[in-house]
Amino acid sequence: MIGILEYVWLVPLVPVLCFVLAGFFGKKTPQGGGYIAVAGALIAFVIAALASYDYFSSDYWAANAPYVAELAWMKVGRFTLNFGVYIDSLSCIMMLFASFISTLIFIYSIGYMDDQAEKKTRYYAEVSLFLTGMLGLAVSSNYLEMFVFWEIMGLCSYLLIGFWSFKHPNGDEASINASSAAKKAFLVTRLGDVCLMAGLFVLMYMVGSLDYVDVFENPAKIADQYGNMLPVAVLLMFAGVVGKSAQFPLHDWLPDAMAGPTTVSALIHAATMVKAGIYLVARSFPIFVYCQDAMIIVAVIGGVTAIYTASMALNNMNIKRVLAYSTLSQLGYMVLALGSGAYLISMGMESGNEELIVLGGAAYVAGVMHMVNHAFFKALLFLGSGSVIHAVGTEDMRHMGGLRKEMPITAYTMLIGCLSIAGIPIFSGFWSKDLVLEAAFAPFHEGLGAGSIFMVLFILGMITAFMTAFYMFRMWFMTFCGKERGHCHGESPYNMTVPLIILAVFATISGLGMLLIDGNAGILQSLATGLSGTFDGVVNALPHFHDGIHTIKEIFMEIPTYVALVLAILGIGIAWKLYVKTPYDAEAFKPENHGALYNFNAKRHYFPELYNWISWKFGAGVAKGVNAFDKYVIDGTVNGLSNTAVGGGEGLSGLQTGYVRDYAGLVAVGVIVILAIFALIFVYGGGF
Repeated sequence: MIGILEYVWLVPLVPVLCFVLAGFFGKKTPQGGGYIAVAGALIAFVIAALASYDYFSSDYWAANAPYVAELAWMKVGRFTLNFGVYIDSLSCIMMLFASFISTLIFIYSIGYMDDQAEKKTRYYAEVSLFLTGMLGLAVSSNYLEMFVFWEIMGLCSYLLIGFWSFKHPNGDEASINASSAAKKAFLVTRLGDVCLMAGLFVLMYMVGSLDYVDVFENPAKIADQYGNMLPVAVLLMFAGVVGKSAQFPLHDWLPDAMAGPTTVSALIHAATMVKAGIYLVARSFPIFVYCQDAMIIVAVIGGVTAIYTASMALNNMNIKRVLAYSTLSQLGYMVLALGSGAYLISMGMESGNEELIVLGGAAYVAGVMHMVNHAFFKALLFLGSGSVIHAVGTEDMRHMGGLRKEMPITAYTMLIGCLSIAGIPIFSGFWSKDLVLEAAFAPFHEGLGAGSIFMVLFILGMITAFMTAFYMFRMWFMTFCGKERGHCHGESPYNMTVPLIILAVFATISGLGMLLIDGNAGILQSLATGLSGTFDGVVNALPHFHDGIHTIKEIFMEIPTYVALVLAILGIGIAWKLYVKTPYDAEAFKPENHGALYNFNAKRHYFPELYNWISWKFGAGVAKGVNAFDKYVIDGTVNGLSNTAVGGGEGLSGLQTGYVRDYAGLVAVGVIVILAIFALIFVYGGGF
């Protein structure tokens, strides 16, 4: 008996039904369809929880096997495209935290979007479809189905980022036009999506199928048969991750996405969208581990993204954009961990060293665990910033200050989020961040070929930890400490503060909870499932991964743990000295009072200008070429054919004289021509 697991397809179906109900009937319901969206997300979470329980108590879990149910969708030549569900521990983790956090965000939206009148109906319909995309992606049984839901999220992000379609009155002076931000997000992520599609074509050519079961059945055979082609497919797929999860150099769309409602920002950064790219890397791990050199590239991009985007948050004055850059940095951490883990497992399989495989498994755990922990504390921080914006009417931290007395719930829940992302024990971010840094350090510690590269990435990760603590507490001190620099309407309503409290609890205990209940084994199960047909040593090695208590002891026995902790405390201390201890000086916050480096960083290293230049020089040129081809080749061909038909018709119309003798003459000529043709054929055919 499988029970509710047989109905796991309802997890993405329920929100899409709510999308239809809210879209058509939302105006006739309380809160413009808000309660419909909340109910849909909550029902999806309940079904996901029951299905996960069924899976973890089933024979599938015991046998390290996924639960798969598929229907034939269509046949194209020798290829069969299926539509179904693929449930393992990774799927369960994704659909649980996505549906749970989305439920809290939707509840929060009831208060935050209360003043949007009829626009609320469109909002709740779109966020329900957004959730459908993420949940559908989590349970998909093949890459094509995953790609469909991947694109649904891309469409919804475009609609929701551009929800206001103009500069929001609460934004800062540099706030980008919402419609422009939406188009930028859509176009930049499309670059990655096109690469992902190309990678899937290459993968389908090699395997003959895009079903996870077929792709993961024997990746070693694929690697042996298509040694040079598999890394191409993997890097093309990772390019899709770079776009969707906003990795360097396609990172600049995410800060501009703050032009949408704060609740949308929380969805994009915590529960959906950017986590899709991390999920794709984790899901594709069984084939990624056979591309050793490509995994070095993956890790480098993650490490560079982590420190580069963290630097942009150091002096940003927009509370939402500080959080946006922190998301970029933390996503870089996740990619760094997964790239390091794949490299370690690849080296372990190549040398038969099970210890390297165990270290790679630990890195995989670090990446997935940080994805989950980040979802909780980033949702908390974004919703907390929304509570502040709701109360003070601005996103500019220069007009905040002293809000701790007026908004104690918001202040102290956001403090928990800041402690978590800064990596302070015992908060959730501490455990996974430490495992990420350990993963980056492992190749150097084990003396592997690319160890020096990973040592540099480890140092960059350490510096990023210091920067993260500094800019997050800079944000908190500027917002909640010191004297008041603007008007505050008081604490937000309960439907906004209760989700903050719930998220604060999870931002405190989620990391520790995953360790203590041996969540590592659960995360590793999906990795063992995917690699079981690949290399027996992987399955033999992964069960020896340390349990939670042992992992906690090891964390506190490592010197890098204390180095990272000291750097985090130092960052917090510097932020306190600069923004609390030092009296507030309005002149100090003016750009003209700072040096070129400060202003260069404040200008986002001129990446928006670079994007615009590329768009005009390259994009506009391509557009003109396409327009010319369309005008002179496509339209020219169509118009030429139509003109030929019209001209021929007009010419033949001259033969219509109305005289029988003329028609008889034409018939005679036609008969003579036909006879002549037959005669020629007869003669050239050899005659009698």
